[in-house]
Amino acid sequence: MRRNVTLKLDAALLREARVLAAEEGRSLSALLADRLEMLIRERKAFERARRRALARLREGCDLQWTPPRTRDELHER
Repeated sequence: MRRNVTLKLDAALLREARVLAAEEGRSLSALLADRLEMLIRERKAFERARRRALARLREGCDLQWTPPRTRDELHER
């Protein structure tokens, strides 16, 4: 369901936005709606990626680390 929204914009900004929309062959409303959808999709994608990265950090990964030998073992001759 679509709803109408009222915006208050500076006159110069509104003029530039109308020009931009006209150059793209779209209405100002369609231009703003598409840009808002894009911003929201990007934000959601970022949050999903962030959650996946944090989960991988919590799981950790096997670096096949072995404790270093003692100083005496290293300097044995």
